[in-house]
Amino acid sequence: MLKTYFLLLIFLCMLCQVSMAQSYDIVIKGGHIIDPKNNIDAVMDIAVSNSKITLISKNIDPKLGIQVVDAKGMYVTPGLIDIHTHDFYGTQPDHQYEDGNLGISPDGFTFRNGVTTVVDAGSSGWRTFPTFKAQTIDVSKTRILALLNIVGEGMRGGYEQNVNDMDPKMTALVAKKYKDIVVGIKLAHYDGHDWTPTDRAVEAGTLAGGIPVMIDFGGSNPPLSIEELFMKHLRPGDIFTHCFGQLGTREYIVDLQTDKVKPFVYEARKRGIIFDVGYGGISFAYSQALPAAKEGFFPNSISTDIHVGSMNDAMKDMLTCMTKFLAMGMSLHDVIQASTSNPAKEIKREELGNLSVGADADLAILSVREGKFGLFDYTGYKVEASKKLECELTIRAGKIVYDLNGIVSPVYPPKTVAKSKEAALKAETH
Repeated sequence: MLKTYFLLLIFLCMLCQVSMAQSYDIVIKGGHIIDPKNNIDAVMDIAVSNSKITLISKNIDPKLGIQVVDAKGMYVTPGLIDIHTHDFYGTQPDHQYEDGNLGISPDGFTFRNGVTTVVDAGSSGWRTFPTFKAQTIDVSKTRILALLNIVGEGMRGGYEQNVNDMDPKMTALVAKKYKDIVVGIKLAHYDGHDWTPTDRAVEAGTLAGGIPVMIDFGGSNPPLSIEELFMKHLRPGDIFTHCFGQLGTREYIVDLQTDKVKPFVYEARKRGIIFDVGYGGISFAYSQALPAAKEGFFPNSISTDIHVGSMNDAMKDMLTCMTKFLAMGMSLHDVIQASTSNPAKEIKREELGNLSVGADADLAILSVREGKFGLFDYTGYKVEASKKLECELTIRAGKIVYDLNGIVSPVYPPKTVAKSKEAALKAETH
């Protein structure tokens, strides 16, 4: 036993000598960096230390890294940002997306898709946000930001129809109290030919200091005018999610008679209205997306609207959504921009979604797999693609949190291995 103890001490001393000669926690070698915010689109190396991006250079000596990632033939991007998710999972069977069984536990689905930041889109309201924060946000490795629902209870089914629970003042007060987490206001699922919910959501955003509002336009019969929504009710910077949805209770952006994007949609974009995918279960249809893509009308941001239903249907995950836009002619650069720096700008958190030196070390390493892939929507319409995005490795706050094929060497940092061996030794001696 004494011999084992001395061997462990020698091993730890050797590690100390090696670490003194090493300057970086992680060195990523030979990857093709795509960082739209910083206009980088080239093969370069990246070094990470103390949870920050330390250096970007044509050639970084791999001996300077405690761990080295072989990213040759892969794309290195900022950690992906999904600004439409539902993460307030819980045990209440009748609460739906608010502390209910339709929400998801984010860490189980983010990192394997290269996603390091999510924005929960209105699952909680001002009354239920503290529970969401304690229950999910504070204990997750994924960075979770939030859009606060204008409904005090949040997405609790029938409660979302209660206009009397749409309190702009209380919503704004809670948004300002948690301004490091709450990045906007959400209106969703309201059914009725009534502008009151929209106007109260916008009022809350204004009272909270001008934070954006994301609109899921619910439904009404007849449908409310989206031209009036864009031009008279929303402000520049507000977000129209489910932008390629085609449901009978909502007006949609492509005219089915002409297969053209309606002219006022272009005017709305010029005015500053943001068009977000928010794929969801039934909120994306190729009958809208393909004609829009043919005109070059692509979304400002790509997001999933991931929840228990959508993740097992046509949507699946962030990389599948991104792959669909690649297959429709959107360039890889623009797909990455719509999944990193654009959403960061939309939620006014522009320190995210880029690979600037000094920025938080949130990175995704993606490969493009070739083959035959069927990408279908909820109506069953299918587009065949020959390429599909796949996540090889994800780094969150300077730590490797997902590695599909063991492209990092050593797989675990030596300190972690040493601690594990030390713990095993202690367990053996007790």
